[in-house]
Amino acid sequence: MQYAEAIDYLYSRLPVFHRIGAKAIKPGLGNTRLLCEALGNPQDQFTSIHVAGTNGKGSTSHMLAAIYQSAGYRVGLYTSPHLRSFTERIRINGQPIPEDAVARFVEQQQESIERIEPSFFEVTVAMAFDYFAREAVDIALVEVGLGGRLDSTNVITPVASIITNIGYDHTDILGDTLPQIAGEKAGIIKPGVPVLIGETHPETEGVFRAVAESVQAPIAFADQRYMIQDNGIVQGLRQVHVSQENESAYSVKLDLLGDYQLKNLPAALATIDVLQPQFPVSLVAFQSGLAAVTSLTGLKGRFQTLQDRPRVIADTAHNGPGLEALFQTIRSIVYSKLRIVIGLVADKDRGHILDVLPQTAIYYFCQANTPRSLPADALQAEAALVGRMGSVFADVNAALSSAIQDSSVDDLVLITGSNYTIAELTNL
Repeated sequence: MQYAEAIDYLYSRLPVFHRIGAKAIKPGLGNTRLLCEALGNPQDQFTSIHVAGTNGKGSTSHMLAAIYQSAGYRVGLYTSPHLRSFTERIRINGQPIPEDAVARFVEQQQESIERIEPSFFEVTVAMAFDYFAREAVDIALVEVGLGGRLDSTNVITPVASIITNIGYDHTDILGDTLPQIAGEKAGIIKPGVPVLIGETHPETEGVFRAVAESVQAPIAFADQRYMIQDNGIVQGLRQVHVSQENESAYSVKLDLLGDYQLKNLPAALATIDVLQPQFPVSLVAFQSGLAAVTSLTGLKGRFQTLQDRPRVIADTAHNGPGLEALFQTIRSIVYSKLRIVIGLVADKDRGHILDVLPQTAIYYFCQANTPRSLPADALQAEAALVGRMGSVFADVNAALSSAIQDSSVDDLVLITGSNYTIAELTNL
């Protein structure tokens, strides 16, 4: 079986979330456990860190992967969704899984796949765990796909669990209150395993403390432990001062430039500190990793500048809280006019998203080539009802081309709204 055949097989035979949404989810961990049993339970053969949260879990996972790589460890990284190639989901030291390894896995596991009838995501999780075990990684960062309690990745027993933050997203699946959503995310907390919470919130703090106490898991709220001071961007890197009570202060530089990364940083700091006895990291390695996350891990689409004059930025923010954080960063930039290229999926809470979008921007509405996408003309009509005006385009590249053509050199063009929109950019 060739790689293209393997990918076609996975997409055609298995329910895929990014195409059909919640209907692709198969509740429970049973299928994943069966797939892993057929593989000899690879999830038990490597050390892992589990990362959940409404926003920031991908960036936090990549930060930690870069830090541990800089410290000399062999680091696995499992994230989703991918932007350009399926192989991006599964990496070791920043290098995607080889295409022939994907093809070989699908060919060898075809009987199990057809017998168990898992989802696309369940198969990719099993593939990642098998690859990490075979390649003997020292540690793997495993990002939750959705929620936590019933997410396919939740068959691991990590050495640390991270929950970055809680916000309103996937409320049709996870619940429509912050405590309900927190309860689902808290499902990754394991007996005796330290759990690091990135952002404290009065509605969810009690949920996390109660779950941690019930399984005797040490818990720390990272934003209460670390003081983060932003000193701006110098020579393309965000300068950050870090301090904590009774400890020496130090500085780090981030190549992930969004202001919102300052909220992700404490969880990464806390994780490194908690695991220091088992996985020592020097300050030099820590600083080197944070300054080169994108080059070390291949991360794209996080406040990524695609060109200057006019400046074009791509960001995968795709829900209300994520977009609020994005526009906080946008407000710190000097520009003449703001032009926003945007496409959304149809199953999001668009009311909140549209309210977050700045009314003074000029909009270029588009849609990604996936059945979950909201038609661009429908997005235009809904946006117009709340005073966000713009034109419709066939795809993101046509929209971007028009936005650049309309711009002066001092304008800012932002592309956002969906992973799938960003993924179709030609020059990403």
